Amino acid sequence: MNLEMKHTAIIPITETVIYPGVASRIFVNEVIGQNIKKLIVRNDTLAVGVTTKDYHAYDLLTGESFYSVGVLLNFDNIQRADNGYIIDINTLGRVRVSNIANDGEGLVGDYYELEDIHDLDETEQAEMIDYIKGIMGDIGRNFKGADYFVKLLEGFHSIEEVIGYTVPMMGIPISSKQELLEIDSEKERALKFIDYVIREKDSVHLQLEISKKYSKQKDKAYREAMLREQLKNIRAELGEMDTEEEEEADYRKRIEESDMPEKVRKVAMKELKKLEAAAQGSAEVNVIQNYLDLLLELPWHSEIKEIDIGKARNVLDSHHYGIDDVKKRIIEHLAVMKLKEDKQGSILLLAGPPGTGKTSLGKSIAEALDREYVRVSLGGVRDESEIRGHRRTYVGALPGRIIKGINDAGTMNPVFILDEIDKLGISNQGDPSAALLEVLDPEQNNTFADHYLEVPYDLSDVFFIATANDLSTIPAPLLDRAEIIELSSYTNREKLHIAKDHLIPKVLDDHGLSASQLTISDEALLQIIEDYTAEAGVRGLTKQLAKIARVATERIVSGKCEELAVTKDNLREILGNKTRRHEKAGENNKPGVVTGMAWTAVGGEILFTEATIMPGNGKLTLTGQLGDVMKESATIAMSLIRSRLGGESNGFNYFSYDTHIHVPSGATPKDGPSAGVTLTTALASLVLGKPVDSKLSMTGEITLSGQVLPVGGIKEKVIAAHRSGIEKVLLPRENQKDVEDIPEEVRNELTFVFVDTIEDVLKEALGVDLPECDLKFDVLLNKPEDKDHTPSMIL
Repeated sequence: MNLEMKHTAIIPITETVIYPGVASRIFVNEVIGQNIKKLIVRNDTLAVGVTTKDYHAYDLLTGESFYSVGVLLNFDNIQRADNGYIIDINTLGRVRVSNIANDGEGLVGDYYELEDIHDLDETEQAEMIDYIKGIMGDIGRNFKGADYFVKLLEGFHSIEEVIGYTVPMMGIPISSKQELLEIDSEKERALKFIDYVIREKDSVHLQLEISKKYSKQKDKAYREAMLREQLKNIRAELGEMDTEEEEEADYRKRIEESDMPEKVRKVAMKELKKLEAAAQGSAEVNVIQNYLDLLLELPWHSEIKEIDIGKARNVLDSHHYGIDDVKKRIIEHLAVMKLKEDKQGSILLLAGPPGTGKTSLGKSIAEALDREYVRVSLGGVRDESEIRGHRRTYVGALPGRIIKGINDAGTMNPVFILDEIDKLGISNQGDPSAALLEVLDPEQNNTFADHYLEVPYDLSDVFFIATANDLSTIPAPLLDRAEIIELSSYTNREKLHIAKDHLIPKVLDDHGLSASQLTISDEALLQIIEDYTAEAGVRGLTKQLAKIARVATERIVSGKCEELAVTKDNLREILGNKTRRHEKAGENNKPGVVTGMAWTAVGGEILFTEATIMPGNGKLTLTGQLGDVMKESATIAMSLIRSRLGGESNGFNYFSYDTHIHVPSGATPKDGPSAGVTLTTALASLVLGKPVDSKLSMTGEITLSGQVLPVGGIKEKVIAAHRSGIEKVLLPRENQKDVEDIPEEVRNELTFVFVDTIEDVLKEALGVDLPECDLKFDVLLNKPEDKDHTPSMIL
């Protein structure tokens, strides 16, 4: 091996590898070409060609930019070309290069020649060449114009010539071509080259197979498209195409005749041009057609309809019994809509327990206004695109529920019900409640942006009505954009009238019964309401009536009877045992037992609060599955009573007793800021040994100083107390205004006492004056030292 180090010019070779033993042409840029011309002028025609690892500008090339093995070459001829020069070269042998640098005139470096290991005899070389020529001939037969290449290859008798001629044209990575150049063993290099040739053959055959399959499919699709076009032309010539088909086929005519705004029309025409340019049978055609169909089907101008307040009032009164305040507010809202000039859409939020008629109110409003009715359920929706739609770049993209609802209604001013808006969720697909902000904001919804539609749409004439069970789960910005109308629980008397006027006729019709075949007495209806349902609305009542109708239908069809009259006496036979137990006020309460009132999602209930003491060391125990708020109320009540009734003057030493407070029905979770008054009264009754009137019920929260705070759910609580036999109710003074919402028949049968402080409560409930706090600091200092006496709370 000749290890003599020499110095020469370096020619960067990009995007290919040059092999020794062949003459070839290379293209170089202007800078390299000028340097080579200088070398030729100096008769210095030798240089080293080295392949670059990555493409860089000539002046940025360094030694790290090149592979370490290249070829020694000399220049035969240089010709001017566009943006550079074409140089004829002869390759002389492989060299190893080092110390590549730019000396100011061009790239130079050191090299020494590499010698091949001659381990391939003539027989093996001849067999390899024949094998390679056979493979190359097999590949060439699949391409037109490859005969020249194969014929030229036949004239080579050296494996080095075959490699040098073939490898630069093969579709293998530059790194693989360089690896072949760096192999010293002739045999190993030849075997590696054969491996490349075999892989190239397999790749070509696979590509040809795929191409044939695609070509067949494309030809089939093209043939079918041509046949359909010919069939359409033939039907048109014969006059067999109806008007509707012609309009469907001619999007341009439909767009020009549509009433869409000019900006939207421009978008539609732009999409039509894409459709006309799209290849027949491509997936894009269907996407564009669906989009154009939506633009053409959507209503773009609203029909102005006069609001008849008298008709609206009659419709609401005929469809809904009771809820006079709700109907009054709706009529007032419609009156404002009738008078205002800006024509902005309206947003109502009907909030209340399940079954109180929120969705049916929306239907009645649509009927009253003579508008189309659209309902969308938002319960469980967690994806923002359900509201705003999907972008058309996605597969299976669809418009959002708002635009789809408008399209289904066929008008720009429907009554649009957004049901269960409080049950929207949040996920990694976005926040749907945030997307609704634009829908429900009268200042923004005249340019609502649906991702699928991609053009602004005016929602300002839509009458949106949202429904919810729980306002606390709705984001504040969303609540701020709607007028809230709350629906409370129905009284038993209201449920009776609703059942007679609405539910029973509907149930009879659903089960194929006439009014004479099934009759239900008022007493039976009231018992169903009292003992078989537990709800604020009438959904459960409807189910019980349907159960009675099924029993009647079975008996009539079986021939057991011709008609069924349901009374209080045979109700248990039909519906079975009672499914609901109501607490009833007792005759006499023991000291420590007080009747409280609670609000639930299905109406009000009364709760008996019980307190007792036992020998101990001042601990407080709470049971009855109470929530954190009620536990805090109990702690405040205990502290308040101890501070007022725990001094020496009352002769009661709390450190000698444990106190236990229990609220029955322990399987039912209880919580809320309205039990403080009840808990305090129960402890005071226990300490003083005085019972509280069993016909007295109370509600309200307290502070540590004894102030009584207002609470919610007064209507439901008072109705429950009246139902349970309560005769007198204690309420916080600030809740006096809420008594007006209680039905008159309930108000007339109860006595209301309004209180400001815990002193007022105990004066009314126990007939005692609560003393001021007389627990002195010296008393605390003289308490027992045992740590077990420290008051604590078991949770």
